[in-house]
Amino acid sequence: MTTTPLSPIDLFASALHIHPDGDVRAGERRMTSSDSGDWQLATFHVETDVDVHADHWEMHPQADEAVCCLTGGVRLYLRPVRPDDTEDMVKLQPGTAVIVPRGRWHRLELDAPSDLMSITLRHGTRLEERTDTR
Repeated sequence: MTTTPLSPIDLFASALHIHPDGDVRAGERRMTSSDSGDWQLATFHVETDVDVHADHWEMHPQADEAVCCLTGGVRLYLRPVRPDDTEDMVKLQPGTAVIVPRGRWHRLELDAPSDLMSITLRHGTRLEERTDTR
């Protein structure tokens, strides 16, 4: 058995990668698809809608995503399933989270500068530019 010295990890600079075998390691944040098979826990400080790519829809086909609001406030929108439906919206305040079902297109808009955390399997993650912008 090897021992690793304990030291703090800056979650705003790194992500935690949770591997299927149970190992957890700090590493680079990945915002696009990854073939590593690991779950990513990432924390972000965001100031504007540009920081959360509000002009794009995002989708994770392999797993649900937990989106957590640590500070500030954010609105999470789910793209309508049918063209004639409206977007569903969940408002997150500090200390709240929502679970986005796998395969469901979603996007964020800020109510205030915020600290957010997401947990998901990034494999197959897709971004699609919004065509319904106001």
